[in-house]
Amino acid sequence: QVQLIESGGGLVQAGGSLRLSCAASGLNTDDMGWFRQAPGKEREFVSTISWRGGIYYAESVKGRFTISRDNSKNTVYLQMNSLKLEDTAVYYCATNYRRIPPVENDVNYWGKGTLVLVSS
Repeated sequence: QVQLIESGGGLVQAGGSLRLSCAASGLNTDDMGWFRQAPGKEREFVSTISWRGGIYYAESVKGRFTISRDNSKNTVYLQMNSLKLEDTAVYYCATNYRRIPPVENDVNYWGKGTLVLVSS
């Protein structure tokens, strides 16, 4: 059974940083990534990283967010710097998808999400 457990969300002031983690079990050698869903909006792609380290970012986070993974721990990270109010969202870990970048209905496994709240 595949499980994705996110951690690291919280409250941060605009301009600050947070680091999200997602530990996966039951699956490896697969692409892993992050989506987010802001209040009243659809879930959107943020970033993805392949088993071998190929990386893709949404334009809205390029230059501010960095995705990485530790294959020995089956864990993917999202370092978020220079956070903006519009980054406020529930961030979801995702894995097992075909398209790059993935779209929501292409993802087979989701974490439960972790809330990132950016204040002014």
